[in-house]
Amino acid sequence: MPEQFLHGVEVVQSDDGIRPISTTKSSVIGIVGTAAGVSDDLFPYDTPVLIGGPRAAANLGIDGGTLRDAYAAMYAQGASVAVVIRVQEGADDAATLANVAGDPIAQTGVWAFETARSLLDVSPRILVAPGFTSSAAADPANPVTTNLIAVAEKLRAVVVADGPNTNETDAKLDRQKWDSDRLMIVDPAVTVFDTTDALYETRPASGYVAGLIAKRDLEKGFWWSPSNQVINGISGTARPVSFHLSSSETEANRMNEADVTTIIRRDGFRLWGNRGAGADAQWAFLSVRRTADIIYESIERAQLWAMDRPMSAQLFLDIRDSVQGFGQGLVNQGALLGFNIWLDPELNTEATLKAGLLYLNFDFEPPAPLERLVFRAYRNGDYYDDLIASVSAAA
Repeated sequence: MPEQFLHGVEVVQSDDGIRPISTTKSSVIGIVGTAAGVSDDLFPYDTPVLIGGPRAAANLGIDGGTLRDAYAAMYAQGASVAVVIRVQEGADDAATLANVAGDPIAQTGVWAFETARSLLDVSPRILVAPGFTSSAAADPANPVTTNLIAVAEKLRAVVVADGPNTNETDAKLDRQKWDSDRLMIVDPAVTVFDTTDALYETRPASGYVAGLIAKRDLEKGFWWSPSNQVINGISGTARPVSFHLSSSETEANRMNEADVTTIIRRDGFRLWGNRGAGADAQWAFLSVRRTADIIYESIERAQLWAMDRPMSAQLFLDIRDSVQGFGQGLVNQGALLGFNIWLDPELNTEATLKAGLLYLNFDFEPPAPLERLVFRAYRNGDYYDDLIASVSAAA
């Protein structure tokens, strides 16, 4: 801008410099389901609604449906924030399932999660539809689970789905329908004491597991696996699952080997399993997938300030140093083993820079969960010499 005459002193503010990058919230759960006797004004159909605590959830269908129980399941683990989508119950179970699966064009059912950021300024990272993701092993791939995975890929979220809840063979067979590192399959279902009916009921495990993931995020961090954590609010599992910590010949271990997460009884009922349902060993662990997602999202969202500014060396350095500071902070917290960012000299040519395009590369490595611990034991007869020596010394 042209200089103006001034006989005096002025301060010109410079906005160069690095920007702190905040971590994207990872613990928000997305629940889709039904709720009877609910105000359409409070919970309109196929519309994301943010619930921040049990008082708001008290309006979630006291006359029936799945949303109230699903919220209670996550809340029992210590998670309270959820984005819920209420769908209309159909004339029969198949029609209701279709409503939950939704339409991607109309953005109904699970597809309504895509509008959560615009409507609520929050995006769910853990998606569930308790009561609608479990199907028989012989059936085709569950349509709700299929659509949840598609939405999760767009939102950088993960999906917790329920297995068939019949037996080990069916659970492993059901797993073969999927190839997604964003999907965690949990089998069997859980038993819960219903205080209204004063009896034990079988309920989907997915709501409880989603709450456990969110609880782990809040207490430790998004890079921690939810496995080996006690599930609150349940009385048991729908079928017993054999388990022994040092044996591979148990139902729990065989299901884990097949990428099915289960629930074991050992000092309480614990979630047991770290893996998603993907074929790529690089992204086998759900916590590693989630860590990468949070890093990508956090870095992207933090660069709004830099867009459309004129290119300069200072701008490039500010972007690079901001991201490096963010990555190093995650290393210091234990979320990453290492992080480094650099400008790519091969890609940043005259042509690309003139086109307004800048390339920066970064590498990182999330810590894998300790899934197998091996102690190697040896006999050592020399200890007998120590025994004789100690006796001789005492004589």
